[in-house]
Amino acid sequence: MTSPLKPGSARTVAVIGGGAVGVATASFLLREGHDVVLVERGGLGEGASFGNAGVLAPSSVVPMSMPGTLRKVPGYLVDPLGPLSIRWRYLPALAPWLARFVKSGTRERVQAQARALKPLLDDSFSAWLPLVRHAGNEALIRREGFLAVYRSEADFAGDALGYQLRRANDIPYEVLRGPELWAFEPAISRDYTIGALFRQCGHTINPNRLVRTVADAFQRDGGRLIQARALGFAVEGGRLRGIETDAGLIPAQAAVVACGAHSRPLAAGLGDEVPLDTERGYHVLIADPEALPARPILDASAKFVSTPMETGLRMAGTVEFAGLEAPPDWKRAAHLLTLGRRLFPGLAPHHPEARVSRWMGFRPSMPDSLPVIGRASACADVVYAFGHGHVGLASAARTGMAVADLIAGRPPALDLAPFAATRF
Repeated sequence: MTSPLKPGSARTVAVIGGGAVGVATASFLLREGHDVVLVERGGLGEGASFGNAGVLAPSSVVPMSMPGTLRKVPGYLVDPLGPLSIRWRYLPALAPWLARFVKSGTRERVQAQARALKPLLDDSFSAWLPLVRHAGNEALIRREGFLAVYRSEADFAGDALGYQLRRANDIPYEVLRGPELWAFEPAISRDYTIGALFRQCGHTINPNRLVRTVADAFQRDGGRLIQARALGFAVEGGRLRGIETDAGLIPAQAAVVACGAHSRPLAAGLGDEVPLDTERGYHVLIADPEALPARPILDASAKFVSTPMETGLRMAGTVEFAGLEAPPDWKRAAHLLTLGRRLFPGLAPHHPEARVSRWMGFRPSMPDSLPVIGRASACADVVYAFGHGHVGLASAARTGMAVADLIAGRPPALDLAPFAATRF
């Protein structure tokens, strides 16, 4: 492997991917004085960044695979309102990922994963703040906290290890029960009897507009945007010459792979076979809802998040494994609407189609819930920043800072060893 870029040297850097991670990374690199070109095949912020729940949650250090998760899977799969669905035709392709997912869920490993996620998610609200403030739209992010609610004490007890991981990583929370919970968040059903409040969390009222606003400032400050599909890399003698795209070669001395679920073939071309797959997530949004919470609420029993947005009430979540090619199963979005009405009894039992919108997107997910951040094996001039799963928006700014450190040749502020592409 060749040596990384010399400290303090300004280069042309191509960032592949115009989602939250790519735009935040490009913005921090531009601040370093680099000539930065953002390469995006579609619209800015229109991938996974478009439809997520918008939560900026340092509390999200709990990995997806936990001890006991495997025992719950059969029940999830047979429940039409359950949080997990697998298209059986996709199962053979998914099997290696699932095997690693299960292997990652031991107590010792989830403790290490939570420790790794802690600094990446740390005060994600403040990490985004300088970019949003510079873009002139600080009102896009709010710090109203994050509330997880449960229907029973047994459900809450079932998440005990998750709360142990949070306490071990100095993430504070308050437990609210009964009348105290209902007084704090009057919109929720009285069937939910216990909640955990994370006051340090925040959210954005429009994830897509957040990404686009920061991207607009990036271009205003001299950053370039090229609409093209990245196909690979031109490398000579171990050094990067440019990005090969369907629009031709884009010259660059450094590059960042931040194109989410589409990153795997680019990494493979650089000698890194990463077990990246996609969790297809859905959302449903009710414009002008009859009930609106003051902050994002996780229905921890049903595994979905409801967030007050400037466009209405968004209910997002669940996991579907079906790859990148299968058409959406819009019943998954309809189930979210059913669950949302159960959580918020003030919502009307039926809404006109004109007031309801649905979306499906691809979460780029690694089996151990840790993204890939670090240098490519075959070319140190290329840095990876993908695979953030459920925490892409929350960890985007800190990821961008770490990548800027790598490109500048500085030691990153956080330990990137747990995020290495070669860890598997």
